[in-house]
Amino acid sequence: MSADSETPNIPYWHVWTDDEGVTHQTRCALSQFQMQSMGGKAAAQWNVHLLSGETSLLFCVLPVGWIGNWHENPKPQWITVLSGHWFVETMDGTRVEMGPGELSFGGDQNAKVDSVGQIGHRSGTVGDEACSLMLVQLDPKLWDGALPGAFK
Repeated sequence: MSADSETPNIPYWHVWTDDEGVTHQTRCALSQFQMQSMGGKAAAQWNVHLLSGETSLLFCVLPVGWIGNWHENPKPQWITVLSGHWFVETMDGTRVEMGPGELSFGGDQNAKVDSVGQIGHRSGTVGDEACSLMLVQLDPKLWDGALPGAFK
């Protein structure tokens, strides 16, 4: 990619909670990229700096048939599918299936239990292979309740 290429964007799904405590998923995109070097003699590349501060990095493998019944994300977190496929279903009935390279932001920490006992989201593996994920958990004091558009 050269400096005169069109500014890129990276799509992701944003799981969030509305004022009534119902969760939703909105398709968003990281779009505020700038052409810059990472340092030294490295050529310029497209970068977007979203945040800095305390984070936790986790890798997990969800076995075939795994289901995470209704729950909130434990912390605001970026989730990247490394291999396999999984789904995320929010309280509004939206179900999104994601595969390798797809991103989701889990920000449903302020959900409220609905009349049928659902809260947050449910998720699970899709297909006949395990799903490997990389999670970057963010500081809840700064990112709980982040709405679509909080990241550009």
